[in-house]
Amino acid sequence: MTDDRWVGSSTPYLTPSAGDAWGSEAAQRGRSGTQRILSAEEVSAPVAIAEALQIPPGSPVVRRERLIVLDERPIEVARSFWPAAIARDTALAGTGKIRGGAVSLLADLGYAPGSIEESIQTRPPTASEGKELQLADAGEWVLVLTRTITTNHGAPYEVSVMVSPGRVGRLHYSMKVD
Repeated sequence: MTDDRWVGSSTPYLTPSAGDAWGSEAAQRGRSGTQRILSAEEVSAPVAIAEALQIPPGSPVVRRERLIVLDERPIEVARSFWPAAIARDTALAGTGKIRGGAVSLLADLGYAPGSIEESIQTRPPTASEGKELQLADAGEWVLVLTRTITTNHGAPYEVSVMVSPGRVGRLHYSMKVD
């Protein structure tokens, strides 16, 4: 993530598997990658999340927040949102790691990616993001990647907002369409 030579793929993060995609990707590069669950709770959908999920603002959603760590240094804060009707009473609403990952759990519930839309923006960090990402420079901006995943029938079921320090410097995308 913080190395110009690091070129990854989104595919492992969107494909049901039996393992930790981030930990595996980091290990392939001789590094240590993990994530810490910061919180998981049912909340009222913020306007932007509600719009992306095509539900009324304030509708109940499950929000799961994770701190993504590379070599013991935080590199991303990831917040994922699902309609409560999908995620309530599942491991998505809990603070433990999910066996096989969230993508596998969602696939077991009948939700598989049909299409993915991502948008990227830069902005100053919020105070909590600056603290979580251990930003040393108060003037450092963050990269925000927002990913919306829909079913084959076009129904959105997940929105993830991933915030990384601006020092990441470069993003590269390559996706194979089946």
